[in-house]
Amino acid sequence: MNNPPPALQLQDVSLTLKSLAGPVDILKGVSLSVAAGESIALTGASGSGKSSLLMVAAGLEKPTSGRVTVTGTDITQMGEDALARFRLGRVGVVFQSFHLIPTMTALENVAVPLELMGVPDAFDRAEKELRAVGLILRTDHYPGQMSGGEQQRVALARALAPGPQILFADEPTGNLDSATGTGIADLIFALNAERGATLFLVTHEEGLARRCSRVLRMADGKLND
Repeated sequence: MNNPPPALQLQDVSLTLKSLAGPVDILKGVSLSVAAGESIALTGASGSGKSSLLMVAAGLEKPTSGRVTVTGTDITQMGEDALARFRLGRVGVVFQSFHLIPTMTALENVAVPLELMGVPDAFDRAEKELRAVGLILRTDHYPGQMSGGEQQRVALARALAPGPQILFADEPTGNLDSATGTGIADLIFALNAERGATLFLVTHEEGLARRCSRVLRMADGKLND
């Protein structure tokens, strides 16, 4: 039997951004291979490039050079529209700052990616995801009516609803108190284990990083594992 392709592969990826002081090298020749179902923690000091690496790996930022392959597909040269279509159902992203739509209820927020995919039972599936994260009693609540921990659980449900093969999480507990953050982390790892999705986690919390199967460290735009 042939081995499945890596869930994520970066080959000599660099990212250079313009600034008033001139070009800034954010990522410097990063190469990385992540197996399907693996859980990866990416750690490093603030400014080391870890969030930028996640953005490039998730197809949210285009690298200056190198190649990014997600679930066997080279996404490096895709345009924004093609990338958005590719991510649907394959890639889920959870950010530190939730990014919920304030004028939509929890149920509507979770249903958005499913509706974009043309799923006929989008709201039924969204309700199921909210139940999975313990928020079935918050379906009709708006983000402003929920705590930070509840909003992050809605964001997690939204990311997982389309059944992604890879879940990217960028400091998912960063805006939460310790107890709430632990609850969110427990949820992420439980759902990751149940569904077999690959987890790519950016965190500065060593305890959270140690729960992953592999810990990678970034410094000055380079990767050290």
